[in-house]
Amino acid sequence: MERVATPRDRITPRRQGATPVEGGVEFAVFSRHGETGHVCLFDESGDREVARWRLAGRDGDIHHGFVPGVGPGTRYGLRFDGPDEPARGHRFDPAKLLVDPRATRIDRPFVWRAELAAPRAAGIDTAPFTPRAIVEAPFDPPPRGAASTRPDLICEVAVKAYTQRHPGVPARHRGTLAGLATPRAIEHLVKLGVTHVELMPVAAFMSERHLALAGLDNAWGYNSALFMAPDPRLAPGGLADLRACVEALRSAGIATLLDVVFNHTAEGDERGPTLSLRGLDNAVYYLHRDEAPDLFVNDTGCGNTLACARGPVVALIVETLRHFVEAAGVDGFRFDLAATLARGEGGFPRPHPLFDAIAGEPALAGRLMIAEPWDVGPGGYRLGAFPDGWLEWNDRYRDSTRKFWRGDRGAIGDFATRLAGSADVFEATRERPSASVNFIAAHDGFTLRDLVSHARKHNLANLEQNRDGTSDNHSWNCGVEGETRDPAILAARRRDARALLATLFVSRGTPMLTAGDEFWRTQNGNNNAYAQDNETTWLDWENADRDLADFVAGLARLRARVPPLRVDAFLTGRPRAEHEPPDVVWLTREGNEPGHHDWADGDVLCFTLGAESERLFIVCNRGQACAHVARPRARRGRVWRLVLDSAAAFVDSGGAPHEPRDHPAPARSLCAWREFSKEQ
Repeated sequence: MERVATPRDRITPRRQGATPVEGGVEFAVFSRHGETGHVCLFDESGDREVARWRLAGRDGDIHHGFVPGVGPGTRYGLRFDGPDEPARGHRFDPAKLLVDPRATRIDRPFVWRAELAAPRAAGIDTAPFTPRAIVEAPFDPPPRGAASTRPDLICEVAVKAYTQRHPGVPARHRGTLAGLATPRAIEHLVKLGVTHVELMPVAAFMSERHLALAGLDNAWGYNSALFMAPDPRLAPGGLADLRACVEALRSAGIATLLDVVFNHTAEGDERGPTLSLRGLDNAVYYLHRDEAPDLFVNDTGCGNTLACARGPVVALIVETLRHFVEAAGVDGFRFDLAATLARGEGGFPRPHPLFDAIAGEPALAGRLMIAEPWDVGPGGYRLGAFPDGWLEWNDRYRDSTRKFWRGDRGAIGDFATRLAGSADVFEATRERPSASVNFIAAHDGFTLRDLVSHARKHNLANLEQNRDGTSDNHSWNCGVEGETRDPAILAARRRDARALLATLFVSRGTPMLTAGDEFWRTQNGNNNAYAQDNETTWLDWENADRDLADFVAGLARLRARVPPLRVDAFLTGRPRAEHEPPDVVWLTREGNEPGHHDWADGDVLCFTLGAESERLFIVCNRGQACAHVARPRARRGRVWRLVLDSAAAFVDSGGAPHEPRDHPAPARSLCAWREFSKEQ
């Protein structure tokens, strides 16, 4: 029997969603084109609907009402009726149980079912297949630590992949945020020198239709069904689990960044399921094609595109960010396909309402913002175009570094530009190269090991005939495709990987690793493993290469204590202060200024870095033979000493090591000498 939820005291609610108040709960939902809305209440199991309340209040586009006698812990869903006119963008269906887009907790995961995508005419009630939102009491503000400083090393972490096979994580916590919060899981990150963990999506998501039909599961979570509610598979305890994980990481000196997906939702294209936004106001929340409003704009390549410049979407996004900061204490965000967020109805407006709203939100002040600066839509490559203060994933760094070490002709000049901070991309809009998030490999693409083990992708396990994933990987296999027992090839692959890693830590910018690359994880050549929620993506801790992990930890320590590696300024070739050496001097192996031929076809790049009266001499030798290099003359009272040799897996532990007078740069290596006082 329908009941009427009238506005409490006829006052418009202060916020959307479900807000516990004295005597009951206020519900408020945005729907411009919806005609009637209902709140459906369920019993403690969530299986049986016990009451249905019509939201009788309406102020503008907000439908609202007060339901007495309920409070935190109440399970509920929404139903909205209105026009079913896809040609005008409207897809209302009261048979569809909807999840409140501002729900902060749900009682079960989203699972794809054909019934969720049934047309209104079918009259199929989707309550049996839809999670219930759970009313939550407000969280007390979390403690704010000092972890959200400039990142020294970001580590991208997929929660389930990191913890599922970790021997130090109790079985009951494997695959979850609670597992990541355990001391043994954090210990590894601390050892590596990680200052910021970037959690791949933890918000509630649903596997795509084609994966469900193929018997596969989404392993990455980049298919959000909700924005504010953690996925129950990763956080059975809801937001409390995320909050505890953030606090555990912070106690170890590590800040937490959330990878958030606001560019599209799991509702997909016009054949997709109705879960939340589509059933509340499809015409407002999503972009539709001008020539065919029943079809969705697909700038994301995921079936739909959120209208991120429209007020209701802007409000939802900013409230989500504020929620994670104020309730869980997160230190920042990485925005998936952020070019979609920057695009307006007809281009890329400046100012943009979303970015202005983020900048103007007090709760977000001082929080780190990182953009993935591209999508597949028109003009969607936006590297270097995001607001001042934002960091951006720099794929040019990734590609240029790979091309150089692969041996591509003509790659050395661009490689030097990336080492110097990518001023060609960022200097016009940023003051510092730390805006560039430098990476060799990320979740999307080959792992570091596979990068030097596979010249082509091997994605057949995704059941898309190897059509998915990019074929432009700039990878190589050191002589044999894939797995081998040849000790020479195995040694060559590790040598090349160490050179790539060393490059990352001597470059200007913000370095980022993906968890597991530091100990030689493989996905068997799959460069699009989003569909592999199994041992393909779960980190194999038992067979981890501890020596490689120790080498990475040594690189992080070296970067932390050597001033020329920590200066956050673009390299210019000029002194940064009076009586200082130039910040960089590019050299040939003979010690001369490089000429056209050296920049076009050289295999050896040498340079000195100067900062605070200290110098570092670095040699990148991608050739197949040792390179005898002429080191610059040491200044009076000083001597050059080797601090890094990637071929030998040597990183100075902090002292002043003895170094033979002649130490050539080995083949396929990055070596660095530091200028020490003779007394040291």
